[in-house]
Amino acid sequence: MKIIVCVKQVPDTSGKVAVKPDGTLDRASMATITNPDDLNAVEAALSIKDKTGCKVVVVTMGPPKAEEMLREILARGADEAVLVSAREFGGSDTYATSQILAAALDHLGVDKDDIVFCGRQAIDGDTAQVGPQIAEKLGLPQVTYAADIVIKEDGKVSVKRMLEDGYMNINVARPCLITCIKELNNPRYMNIADIYTAYDKPCNVYDYELLKDSKYIDKTVIGLQGSPTNILTSFTPKQKGEGVMLQGTDAEVSKELADALASKHVI
Repeated sequence: MKIIVCVKQVPDTSGKVAVKPDGTLDRASMATITNPDDLNAVEAALSIKDKTGCKVVVVTMGPPKAEEMLREILARGADEAVLVSAREFGGSDTYATSQILAAALDHLGVDKDDIVFCGRQAIDGDTAQVGPQIAEKLGLPQVTYAADIVIKEDGKVSVKRMLEDGYMNINVARPCLITCIKELNNPRYMNIADIYTAYDKPCNVYDYELLKDSKYIDKTVIGLQGSPTNILTSFTPKQKGEGVMLQGTDAEVSKELADALASKHVI
């Protein structure tokens, strides 16, 4: 049994957001982090590894610098990493990304007892589409919005789904794909032992030449050319004006606030 975790390196939205003249994100000039929901997926896999001793493989699609993120996850306890990276894959939307990741997972091999974990969604797109699309293309049963995951004695996986108005308990056979939410767990930190061995663990690169013969790879369905989603425009929001701190007694502050709102015809 092995668990494959799909992760993504995303822009750190708490910092600078840069946009190129053509409207696309200038990712090279932005600080990056591991997508938060993906860390919950990693923790779910590592928790199962702690109990069963299974192998944990992390997979990401991105530029060469994404290896840094993979090494950090190896330092959390994962066993192996795969970086899917090629110029032909650049500009992919969720549809094209899922095609490429499906090819990568197919090459890696999803065996009968395996589980694929993904985060619910990425903070840079918020679509929650890639995980379910991978499952659809690989023909895997999928369960989304997992708030609890238990491997049962009969080999099936019991998943508690968090819904808007309650919970749903589902038993799913392996192999399967599960998307994880932040309520599932608290991701662990890197530990000293795994930090020391992080660069000794394998981090394989899957490029276009390796995957081009996959049934999922065709230049009409990957990269910018194969992406049916077209972004009309994207831009950096204008900075809002500075706030004003009102000081004084409650009565003085209330009067000053009321006068300011009245002058702007708010009240």
